[in-house]
Amino acid sequence: MFSRLLVRVTFPLAAANVMNQAARMVMAIVGPVLAIELGLSAVELGMLAASLFAAYAAAQLPLGVALDAFGARRVQTVLMLLAALGFAIFALSPGFAGLVAARIVLGVGISAGLMALIKAHADWFERSRVAHVTGIATAIGALGSALTTSPVQALLPALGWRGIFWGLSLLALGVAAWIFLSVPDKPRVAGSVRTLRGDIALTGRILVSRAFWRLGPAVATLSLFNFAYLGLWAGPWLRDVAGMDGPARAGVLFVYTFAMIAGSVLTGSAASRATAAGLPSFIVPVVSLAGMVLLQMALMLQPSQPSVVLVLWLAIAVCGAAGPAGYVVMAQMFPPEQTGRVSTAVNTLTLGFAFLAIGWILDLWPRTASDGWDPDGYSWALALTAALQALAALAMATAHRRGRAAGFREG
Repeated sequence: MFSRLLVRVTFPLAAANVMNQAARMVMAIVGPVLAIELGLSAVELGMLAASLFAAYAAAQLPLGVALDAFGARRVQTVLMLLAALGFAIFALSPGFAGLVAARIVLGVGISAGLMALIKAHADWFERSRVAHVTGIATAIGALGSALTTSPVQALLPALGWRGIFWGLSLLALGVAAWIFLSVPDKPRVAGSVRTLRGDIALTGRILVSRAFWRLGPAVATLSLFNFAYLGLWAGPWLRDVAGMDGPARAGVLFVYTFAMIAGSVLTGSAASRATAAGLPSFIVPVVSLAGMVLLQMALMLQPSQPSVVLVLWLAIAVCGAAGPAGYVVMAQMFPPEQTGRVSTAVNTLTLGFAFLAIGWILDLWPRTASDGWDPDGYSWALALTAALQALAALAMATAHRRGRAAGFREG
């Protein structure tokens, strides 16, 4: 039964998360090319990332209601079709305005990548296995980052960035069909009556609950680095600080994705084992968050030796992969029928933190002779994210973690 559920539920929804990661990661490779070909500034590149994340963030709270009401199969099928449209619009866009519009459509299309997985796993798997299977699914999802590093760098001269986006559009269409044909509809709860007003009211009660604000921000900041840097600024950092050329940058990011895969499996399994052993549920996320702070402090020193750079980024990949485990543990503090709304509420915080003005910080320094950005700008941006994560780690380490949050009644 477990293997059958993996094939029918986890794998197709994990494929949607592959497209989520690909949509975010592709800009780390294509971004520098767009900056030169279209003459984009750091702020404009940042706007492309912000457009996707703004749409992604705006979709989160309605998405939580939709996931709880209709289930992962229906919601994710529609969103993958929208993602395919976003990739296609990007490929057709003649200029900056079109690229922004495409990223907005794409942001909505990929908005349920991880959240749909968590919801479906809560619906179909035993509670003790949810973190573990989510770790497996996240590891599969990380392949989306792998697809858009060295393979994209290798195909870029032949296909161009437009051809790359056409290929991603076709993949998204295939994933939509797979989800529709494979994933079962959510189980129906006998006697339950849902109203839109009741769903919205319940979301509001989650957002003002003490349990949510005690631990939600810490879980949100754990995924901050991946949203803010891996989605765009990792490639430019490797170029401007570490002095790496295109193939070298793609190689580091390619290996990084496989470290994410390993980290997803390890942290998901560790979180499930910690829960089974009676240890504090947040032990894995808080240790990972503390590690992220230390590693970003190391990046602030502007290392350029290839081996040091590689080790730091691989360690960041493993620590950052604990984010989904944090989402699962946070969702399990609330009743199962609220999983979609809790997960998307936490994700809204993550995206809010990701709207740091990194591009604006970088543009405070003059452009370098190679048309890159000053390494000191990157260090100050890293200092900002590290400070947020340090505060969140401290709050999570000192929070009362015993017991579950009181459930909410729908109505």
